[in-house]
Amino acid sequence: MNARDEQLKSIRPEIPNAEIKSRTAEMERFQNLTLRPIAKFQNDILLSIFSNYIEKYKNIFHKLGQNEKLNYIENSLKKDSKFKNLIRGIFIAHFTSEEYKFYSENISSANKRIVNLVKERLQSQMQYFESEHA
Repeated sequence: MNARDEQLKSIRPEIPNAEIKSRTAEMERFQNLTLRPIAKFQNDILLSIFSNYIEKYKNIFHKLGQNEKLNYIENSLKKDSKFKNLIRGIFIAHFTSEEYKFYSENISSANKRIVNLVKERLQSQMQYFESEHA
């Protein structure tokens, strides 16, 4: 492992409830050991990026009801390819060489997991966008 890879791994937060067992599927292992720690580490920037996304689209988000806001987050991540690619880039930039190799071999499944992780993270922190708008 090179110095960059070691440094990347050293700054990732640990996620104690991310269980890894000998029978854990490779993609689930990748999610728990790589994607989830990166999502946690990058949480503040993910919130800022979505905040800017809300502003870019004229704060429509703030006029929506609770369920519509949940749908807005999900649709933003699933249908806006520029936004989705930005989010993916945030994760990819924090991969080690070995993780990137695994990602490139499993790109479709890994991208779905990235989108779902970010969707859940943004939806669970919607109060951030409300307090920032107030």
